[in-house]
Amino acid sequence: MRAIVFFAFWLLTATTALAQQVVDIPTRPSVTQRLLVLSSASTKATLIMLPGGHGGLQLFPNGGMKWGEGNFLVRTRQLFADQGFNVVVVDAPSDRQSAPFLGGQRQKPEHADDIKAVIAWARETHKVPVWLVGTSRGTQSAGYVATELSGSDGPDGVVLTATILTDPKGRAVPMMPLEKIRIPVLVVHHEEDGCSHCAFAGAPSLIDKLSNAPRKQLLVFKGGRNVGDPCEAMAYHGFNGIENDVVQKIATWILDGGR
Repeated sequence: MRAIVFFAFWLLTATTALAQQVVDIPTRPSVTQRLLVLSSASTKATLIMLPGGHGGLQLFPNGGMKWGEGNFLVRTRQLFADQGFNVVVVDAPSDRQSAPFLGGQRQKPEHADDIKAVIAWARETHKVPVWLVGTSRGTQSAGYVATELSGSDGPDGVVLTATILTDPKGRAVPMMPLEKIRIPVLVVHHEEDGCSHCAFAGAPSLIDKLSNAPRKQLLVFKGGRNVGDPCEAMAYHGFNGIENDVVQKIATWILDGGR
């Protein structure tokens, strides 16, 4: 698959100069998917990041965004790249660039088609295993795609962080046909997550529902800082203050085979 629009720029950090690219790839007819891509020099795997909330980052060609810079997966993208991963942050597609963005769309065939195209592009571009990593509402995307796509069309593994465990207005992740998932799954949750959709008490049973996953584990975190809305990224829900530890443990689990 070939990217039809390509922009590049440089992001300077305190420790390294990393090339980031904003890439638009074709997905469905007349629809493109914009991606923010960080390519690691020592590639081990590609992580496709599915942010939470409404998912409409509204990426600019220079890598800036109108929304979502504080989202857990967005703000830690450099940390994941430093662990040796290619990082692909997914925006809402071109036909969902206004409210409600991905609201009500995360479990629709069109969304699966878009992520299927991103997976194919990542495999063709980087030639390494591809993992989906979702946070909060992004776990509904990751879970849905993993139950809909398999083999070469689907990911090689899934990481669910701050998973949506209950949802009175839609289908929470535990209500999906998780027995269809036959790839490794890592569930990452804060013990004190205060979001009403993500109470930790429901996390252990999620693991039990992954009956055919060849590897699965629940990683539990404590501590950090809890600031503002309990369902937002600066609360325990977004692993505020413990980002380095969370990223390192996710990276270790992916790279050591989940042992």
